[in-house]
Amino acid sequence: MIEKLDTRKGSIEAKDPLGSSIPGMSLTSENKKWAWGNPPLESDPKLVLEQAVDRFEDPRFKEDVFKLLLAGVSVEHLVETWVIDGFENGKFSLDTGLIAKGQLGVYIAYLAEQENIDYRMFERDDIVERDRVDDESFFKLMKENNPKMFEVLRESVNETLRKGN
Repeated sequence: MIEKLDTRKGSIEAKDPLGSSIPGMSLTSENKKWAWGNPPLESDPKLVLEQAVDRFEDPRFKEDVFKLLLAGVSVEHLVETWVIDGFENGKFSLDTGLIAKGQLGVYIAYLAEQENIDYRMFERDDIVERDRVDDESFFKLMKENNPKMFEVLRESVNETLRKGN
């Protein structure tokens, strides 16, 4: 006889293991009702990039982008938003947008430089400094992982100090 557990509705124990969709289930239905489920309007990254750059010929659009940059929105965020919008609306495939993404970001930064507008390139200000190894950590790692090289370096520094340089 199987004992029935006293479980609360909505708890993990009450979840039916067969109650979720199977892998590949999304591939069994038509997704043509969404723009991204149809072939993209454009697949050439050069043309997609040209269309994006052409938008900057509109002075109001250019002004709006510069306002966003002045407000602190990063170039990275603007370009990623452009990729998501273009993909979701079926303008281009995700791959095409990702190929054009870097070049568009550099172009926006170039325009901002031309107009002397301060901008942030990346969402995180410390992206360049974040992953750097400080000198103390470097020498600790070297002493532990490459003791011979550490001793050579240490002796070289001591010799320089003895000479008074």
